[in-house]
Amino acid sequence: MSYPGYPPTGYPPFPGYPPTGQESSFPPPGQYPYPSGFPPMGGGAYPPAPSSGYPGAGGYPAPGGYPAPGGYPGAPQPGGAPSYPGGQGFGAPPGGAGFPGYPQPPTQSYGGGPAQVPLPGGFPGGAMPSQYPGGQSPYPSQPAPMTQGTHGTIRPAANFDAMRDAEVLRKAMKGFGTDEQAIIDVVANRSNDQRQKIKAAFKTMYGKDLIKDLKSELSGNMEELILALFMPSTYYDAWSLRNAMKGAGTQERVLIEILCTRTNQEIREIVRCYQSEFGRDLEKDIRSDTSGHFERLLVSMCQGNRDENQNVNHQLAQEDAQRLYQAGEGRLGTDESCFNMILATRSFPQLKATMEAYSRVANRDLLNSVSREFSGNVESGLKTILQCALNRPAFFAERLYYSMKGAGTDDSTLVRIVVTRSEIDLVQIKQMFSQMYQKTLGTMIASDTSGDYRKLLLAIVGQ
Repeated sequence: MSYPGYPPTGYPPFPGYPPTGQESSFPPPGQYPYPSGFPPMGGGAYPPAPSSGYPGAGGYPAPGGYPAPGGYPGAPQPGGAPSYPGGQGFGAPPGGAGFPGYPQPPTQSYGGGPAQVPLPGGFPGGAMPSQYPGGQSPYPSQPAPMTQGTHGTIRPAANFDAMRDAEVLRKAMKGFGTDEQAIIDVVANRSNDQRQKIKAAFKTMYGKDLIKDLKSELSGNMEELILALFMPSTYYDAWSLRNAMKGAGTQERVLIEILCTRTNQEIREIVRCYQSEFGRDLEKDIRSDTSGHFERLLVSMCQGNRDENQNVNHQLAQEDAQRLYQAGEGRLGTDESCFNMILATRSFPQLKATMEAYSRVANRDLLNSVSREFSGNVESGLKTILQCALNRPAFFAERLYYSMKGAGTDDSTLVRIVVTRSEIDLVQIKQMFSQMYQKTLGTMIASDTSGDYRKLLLAIVGQ
C-alpha cells in the first residue's frame, strides 16, 4: 500500500536488505550467564495470585489457573532475581546502526495469507544502491491500523485436560532417559495459560514441582526454552528486564525490545509484577542503569500512558511533523525533549501519519532524520517506536534475523521473541521474515539450531 508523499519520490523499489557493508554494525550476541537454580523450590507453584489483585483486568492467566494462595515458593528478597539455567544470555544485537532497506509490504489485510511479493535485485544481497536519494531509507508500512490482535502460531488446545497432560509429562520423565518428543508435543501445543494449569495439576497429582523435574531432565538451550514457555508471559517480560539490568553491565537492547513494543496494559502489568516478584521498582532500576536522553525515553515508556486511540488526527500529524523538523533538521543542534514527547505519547497509528507528513515537510524519512540527529541507545529506542508504528512484525522479524545471522546464535533473543510473540503475531512475523529475507523463519532456525531445541522451536513457529 502506498501513501501520498511517503516515502518521498525517487526511492528505488524494494531496495536490498541489509545494505552492503553494514552487516558488521550488528555485533555478535552478548554473553550474559544465567545463575543456576530457577526457580527456587520449596512448595507451591509460582506465580501467586497476590492479594493486591495483581494483575489488573485482562491480565494473566485466567482464574482457576493458579494453585491455592501460598503460591510461589522462595520469592527472592528485594534486590534479588530468580536464577535461570546456564547458557547464553540476553545479547545486544543491532546497536546504533539504522534499519534501512525494508521491502514494501504486500497489499493485504493484517493477518492475511503469506506474502507473495517478487523482489527484484536478488533480494537480499543483490545489487543495491549505496545510498538512497537524500540519504533516506524506507521502511515497510503496515496496511492496517496496529491492533493487538491474536495471530499467533500457538492457540489454546481444544478439549484441554491439565491432569492428562501432567500425566504425559510425568511418564516422559520417569525411568531411564527422557522422552523429549512427548514433552515437545505437549508444550508446543498449549497456550501459556494452559501450561500454568498443567504446572498446578502436576504438583497436585504427584507432590512434585514440574519445573524442578524438567530442569533435572533437560539442559542448555532446550532447558532455557522450556522454562521460558512455562513462565507466565508478564512474569517472563519482568524477569527479562531484571536480568538485563542485574550485575555488571546492562543489556540495553532487551530494555528497548520490551518497553518500546508493549501495550499500555502489558507495561503496567510488567511494572506491578517487577515490584511484587523482585521487590524492586522498575523505574528506579532504569534510572540507576541508564542515563541521559535514553533514560528519559525508557522512563516515559514504563509509565504505560501512550494514547491508544486508533483514530488519526491528520492536522495534529502535520503539526507534529513540523515540530519534529524544527527540533532536528530545521535547526542547529537537536531538541531531544520534543522527540521524546511526541514519540512517547502519540498512538502508533498517529505516529505513522506523522511519519508520512514528515516526509513531505522535510523531504526526508523520519527514521533517517533520527539517525542523523541521535546516536547509540536513544537512537535505537526512538527508531524501535517508529518501526512499531509502521510495521511491528517487521521489527521482530529483523531482530530474529540478526539473532541468527553470521557466526554463532544469540539464543536468548531467539527464544525470547519466539516465546513472547507466539500467541500474539508470530504468524505475521513469519510472513514479513519471508518477504524481507527470501527464506522462511523455519529454514533459518533449522540451519542455526540442532536437536530437541530445534524441534521445539520449529514446533512453536509452526514448521
